[in-house]
Amino acid sequence: MAFEKKTFLTARKRLLEKSEFNVECNISAGVSCGKILAISAQVCVQGQEVVDKIITYSGIIDIKAVFTNEEGEIISINSSCPFSSKFESDEISSSACAFVKVDVIDYTSEIVGSDSIRVNVVLSQSGFVVNNNSNYSLYCDDEDVCYQNEDVEIVKFVDCAKDSFVSESDVNLRENIKKILLVESNAIVKSVEAGANYVAASGDVISRVLYLTENDKFESGYIHDTFKQEVELAGSTRDSLAEGYVGICQEGVACDIVQDEKGGKLVIKVPINLSVFAYEKGVTSVIKDLYSVKANVNIAMNSYEMSDMCGIELIEGKIEGSLTLDDEKPRVDKLLFSGGNKVSIINHYINEGELFVEGIAQTTVVYLNDDTSSLYSVVLDVPFVISDKIKCPSDSMLSLSAVITDADVVVKKGRELIYDAKVKVGVNCCRSINGAIISDAVFAEEFDKKDCAMEVIFAPKGKDLWDIAKSAHVQEGLIRLQNPDVTFPVEKDTPLILFYQRKSDRENN
Repeated sequence: MAFEKKTFLTARKRLLEKSEFNVECNISAGVSCGKILAISAQVCVQGQEVVDKIITYSGIIDIKAVFTNEEGEIISINSSCPFSSKFESDEISSSACAFVKVDVIDYTSEIVGSDSIRVNVVLSQSGFVVNNNSNYSLYCDDEDVCYQNEDVEIVKFVDCAKDSFVSESDVNLRENIKKILLVESNAIVKSVEAGANYVAASGDVISRVLYLTENDKFESGYIHDTFKQEVELAGSTRDSLAEGYVGICQEGVACDIVQDEKGGKLVIKVPINLSVFAYEKGVTSVIKDLYSVKANVNIAMNSYEMSDMCGIELIEGKIEGSLTLDDEKPRVDKLLFSGGNKVSIINHYINEGELFVEGIAQTTVVYLNDDTSSLYSVVLDVPFVISDKIKCPSDSMLSLSAVITDADVVVKKGRELIYDAKVKVGVNCCRSINGAIISDAVFAEEFDKKDCAMEVIFAPKGKDLWDIAKSAHVQEGLIRLQNPDVTFPVEKDTPLILFYQRKSDRENN
């Protein structure tokens, strides 16, 4: 019979090309603006569509502005700015699942007119697509064809799924609250595990709340919470590999004040979008080598690439830095608050089993100068490098996300600002595995018929039975049967005797 092809699937995860673009957001303050003190800009992807060669998506930039009006009163406003963008690549397929990640890289703000604020935001888009590639191996049951099978471990993409839920937490305060000025929430995935038709993700939710007490004192605090959410995903099993990603739409974050004569309590509700992906490991049998005892065979090899999930890891570190004010800046007599805390990952690499993450932490510091009796703000950028041991191979493809879990700014000698923070970095790790298999074979010219009844062949030292039989175009069993005292691989140059059955001339006629 002719050779037949059989199909097996392998997961292929490809990073989307990272790029930056600008979005201009115009915010109506509702009152006459005096001075912008702090801006917080966070982004949320709300919808996406995957077709051949293109991914289109849309989202919102949540802008929180803290500013003074003409009377010097501190006011805060929230506003959402819509945007849309796309990825284009020949490798994007309509059958793929995609994860789009958008980060705020930088922003500038200015007062336009008397009651509007313009914020120019620089966004970075990245992400990945994952689907299954079809690969072909051979099958043949022709008795004249000899072949060796090999079990190959494969990883197949199962599916992706999304879910939304709300994380609710609270914190007790010793003082009553007059006004909430700024709420910044972030989340990170710490672990993911698969089950029967579901994937469960666990992680942390970190919210920073800036508020004004009844005594007109600025206070801020971090509210920490954890989550564990199961997402239905058909086809996943307890043995499946999984990964998860979270995002927060800041416009849905709600912070309520509950207070009495004993003090206040903040109740914060954070809507979280969770995306999970599941993969399945298995084994398939392929032909790694073949030959025919009657004819030459032309063989075609096919290479394949497969993505193997290495799991999720979490590393933590400290960020420390300082900024000395320029001479033209008034000295700091009283540090009021900081806002717009964010962190950006600039670069990462693995060296000798250790992951190094380079980034920049940023916050805006608002302070009072007694000589002018005025408020001033300065942006504090702190570059950092953190590292930790990691199990991912050095050539892995990494997807990283980072959150600030605690940050504090103090002033030294009126001109030096000291920044101290903790950071968590979630790492989704996968590696590419390249292989090659026989994907096609075609019979060519037939061998000449044996014109002898016996043949002696010489097997060089170290040759195994398969290579000897393939070179002689005979079945392995024939050599073993007619040379029972020889062990393989041969320990020295060895003559082997082969006897062939020949038909008599009368039988041929």
